[in-house]
Amino acid sequence: MPEEREILRAENFVVGYGASPVVRGVQLRSNAGELTAIVGPNGAGKSTLMKGIIGILTPSEGRVWLKGEDITGQPPEKLIRRGVAYVPQTTNTFPSLTVLENLELGGYIKRSQVRRRVDEVCAMFPDLRSALKRQAKTLSGGQRMMLALARGLIVEPSVLLLDEPTAGLAPRMVDTVWSHILQIRDSGVAVLVVEQNTRRSLADADWGYVLTAGANNLEGPGPELLANEDLVRLYIGGTAGQPSPPERETGSQDHVARTAPEPTQEG
Repeated sequence: MPEEREILRAENFVVGYGASPVVRGVQLRSNAGELTAIVGPNGAGKSTLMKGIIGILTPSEGRVWLKGEDITGQPPEKLIRRGVAYVPQTTNTFPSLTVLENLELGGYIKRSQVRRRVDEVCAMFPDLRSALKRQAKTLSGGQRMMLALARGLIVEPSVLLLDEPTAGLAPRMVDTVWSHILQIRDSGVAVLVVEQNTRRSLADADWGYVLTAGANNLEGPGPELLANEDLVRLYIGGTAGQPSPPERETGSQDHVARTAPEPTQEG
């Protein structure tokens, strides 16, 4: 992966829960205007890696750099101010608050610019503009994910971390949410995503990392990884280079193979 546009880098990263490391020596980079996908079997440590990068979990070894500055172990509230946004799979909005209140709260570090940013994110997510006075809990699953993405973008991040952004969504909403993610990438933001639909994420990824047992296994341009017969056979299913079967309503189609038990903390 080219380094000239590097925004985020992790090296020899070790993180887990208590004395039990889940992620063991991972290395990755994410560049401006690129989609970087992290894939692998359930239990590979993908979500744990994201939590370690954003400071929810404290790494025991390794470093993380943001635009060349060491940010290892800094708490989420500091990383937000430095341009790192994180959208978790669950609890990513405040259900009892209105859409507008969610956006304003997301932009608390840029209070003087919140009105401008609300207008800008509503231009990207038109469904939100007509729902600004509605409580978040009244939105559909897809609309709530759009709100979560908008909350992440309202601080104008240089890198956006997404953990399973399409999990549980109906197929038509999966397509809508994913198109917004590509739009965010095309705006120049570095997007680092853990996505349950491995075939979709690698097809669109500028760079992909395959994790197994908490460690790097393979990496390369997403479409090239999809052309790897062994990778497809072990972690995706079907035939390399072929489109995935239609997704079920839960949006769970194309999960990578369960080759290891899922730790309860992994998410």
